[in-house]
Amino acid sequence: MTDEETPANEEAFDGAEIAADETEALKAEIASLKEQVLRYAAEADNTRRRAEREANEARAYAIQKFSRDLLGVADNLSRALAAAPKETQDGPAKTFLVGIEMTEKALLDAFERNGLKRVDPVKGTKFDPHLHQAMMEQPSTEVAAGGVIQVLQTGYELLGRLVRPAMVVVAAKGSTGAGDTAAEPTAAANPYASAEPTAEGGSVDTRA
Repeated sequence: MTDEETPANEEAFDGAEIAADETEALKAEIASLKEQVLRYAAEADNTRRRAEREANEARAYAIQKFSRDLLGVADNLSRALAAAPKETQDGPAKTFLVGIEMTEKALLDAFERNGLKRVDPVKGTKFDPHLHQAMMEQPSTEVAAGGVIQVLQTGYELLGRLVRPAMVVVAAKGSTGAGDTAAEPTAAANPYASAEPTAEGGSVDTRA
């Protein structure tokens, strides 16, 4: 190798080293930019999901408030039907009664179509503090302890969210009715699990 060739080789080596350094720097910059893009995309997706959730919650709250207002109408119709004579022979009265029944059915159908469902436990159903509110307790020979004896007011839930608990009478401890209601559901997350006054002046611990 001549002295004239040595500087050229050194320059070529230095150029290759610089190019390699620049390539590594570009790769690192690309990786950093890619990471930023992914992070921004994740943040944008989280923001979109949060906005959708908040919008859905706002709509659900508005519907829930409107539904709660309509429950009073449903209650009044139910009371009117309960108080009306069942075997009336009076033509106008019978027609009026049929009209009330059709109105109640139409209202309940509208509730059902919009996700508002009745919470109306049948006799003997195990008391569920997430859906029921105990108004009183009494001994029973037909329902086991902790079971629902009677529904005083129908409850409702909207899209899985409780709008109003069903107000019920619960079989007291020592009731001899049939049915397995010994294992009571937990009431840890239930906002309605509180002591309610009984007809005898005591209280029903709905957390039981």
